[in-house]
Amino acid sequence: MYQLIVETSTNLPYDVRKAIKQAKAQENAGTRAALSLSTITENISMADEEVSPICQDTGMPTFKIKVPIGANQIEIKREIEEALVQATEDGKLRPNSVDSLTGKNSGDNLGPGTPAMYFEQWEKDYIDVRLVLKGGGCENKNIQYSLPAELEGLGRAGRDLDGIRKCIMHSVYQAQGQGCSAGFIGVGIGGDRTSSYSLAKDQLFRSVDDVNPNQELKKLEEYVLENANKLGIGTMGFGGEATLLGCKVGTMNRLPASFFVSVAYNCWAFRRLGVAIDPQNGEITDWYYQEGEKIDFAEEAKKEAQEATGEEEVKQVVLQAPVTEEQIRELKVGDVVVINGDLHTGRDAIHHHLMSHDAPIDLNGQIIYHCGPVMLNDKEKGWQVKAAGPTTSIREEPYQGDIMKKFGIRAVIGKGGMGPKTLKALEEHGGVYLNAIGGAAQYYADCIKDVKGVDLMEFGIPEAMWHLEVEGFAAIVTMDSHGNSLHADVDKSSLEKLGQFKEPVFS
Repeated sequence: MYQLIVETSTNLPYDVRKAIKQAKAQENAGTRAALSLSTITENISMADEEVSPICQDTGMPTFKIKVPIGANQIEIKREIEEALVQATEDGKLRPNSVDSLTGKNSGDNLGPGTPAMYFEQWEKDYIDVRLVLKGGGCENKNIQYSLPAELEGLGRAGRDLDGIRKCIMHSVYQAQGQGCSAGFIGVGIGGDRTSSYSLAKDQLFRSVDDVNPNQELKKLEEYVLENANKLGIGTMGFGGEATLLGCKVGTMNRLPASFFVSVAYNCWAFRRLGVAIDPQNGEITDWYYQEGEKIDFAEEAKKEAQEATGEEEVKQVVLQAPVTEEQIRELKVGDVVVINGDLHTGRDAIHHHLMSHDAPIDLNGQIIYHCGPVMLNDKEKGWQVKAAGPTTSIREEPYQGDIMKKFGIRAVIGKGGMGPKTLKALEEHGGVYLNAIGGAAQYYADCIKDVKGVDLMEFGIPEAMWHLEVEGFAAIVTMDSHGNSLHADVDKSSLEKLGQFKEPVFS
């Protein structure tokens, strides 16, 4: 179980690598989306080499276990929990299980409902264990439709295959870049509210390359995969050709009064592996999702470097905190900012805390990073950063503008963009939003040269305020102090493009 957990966290499956390579090939060279995909593939290679988390967000560890009749499921559950605790202690997973009432982090990824385990008996003579680590950012973009429904940009979706098609297309649109696109979706049709979502998540355990045996669903999957990429959302929501990397659809019977279409969205960091286990000795006899050739992105990068033709360089601006309003006002959407010096993390608990408390340090002119890192406390070296990619920023929308003005913060780094309240505050205050590449936990951890301290550890490791020294930390300006937002622009243009799929397709 320990080996399965570590491999799932650090080694992206072969079918997902293949899909990312195809996406990279279809993007136009030199664009923001293409640069993002290059960062993503570099991050995959770094995670491989360091045996470190691909993404800092452990998400909800979800196990699906098939066992022979007579297998001791209680013992298997105990083994999984012990392995999960050990992987967390070893820095392969971030402690991610939080009490819903107190907000206290258990520190070991265990707690009521965590991890999620689903057992099923079968008549085969081996144990089949599948694991998916589905991050919170993409989990928040899951969506469920109850048909008939009125959908923005698409009109009425009825209780038929065409209505289902509209729901799936809308689900991709509404995710934008907040779920770390380009992504994968699992779709569940029918059932009740609970079983419909469960069926949708089950589809994520299918291989990207498999073919649906139901011909109607096969056509639907192919249609969505082709046409969702015409919405122009692109990697990280920067605009581009690759928005969706896979679509898998399942169906079950429903009640006459109910018609649910549920969509489980998964980011590009599709951490999903499985093993076959000999029940007599506990040894792994086979790995799933590792068929074919493993794409080595490090080798791919070497080839690209040799074939490079001297493309025009993107404008880069170097910032070092404290940052002045004048420096910020000079930045515009599309600029690449490289940060050296101080960076301070702040997620949900920090933003809520700062609304009614003083900051533990002087934040005037400073830069806040929406990040919950994976940290290990080495007895000799002190705190070490094991993974440090951005978290989804939109959760901080109720607080961000007020906190920037209150403490004089000049820049915020995150992923997926923020809303109109923050955009207005950036314009009034003289601030900027910088979009880092979601899931690139190793790429950004490599930019962190020192952990200078930590405050508010009572919130737990992911939610504490970490004071970091960084070098060469690159991100793209996607919201500036002049009222411009790339996220709003892409949302508007993709909604217009969504309208072209309003007319019936399936009779």
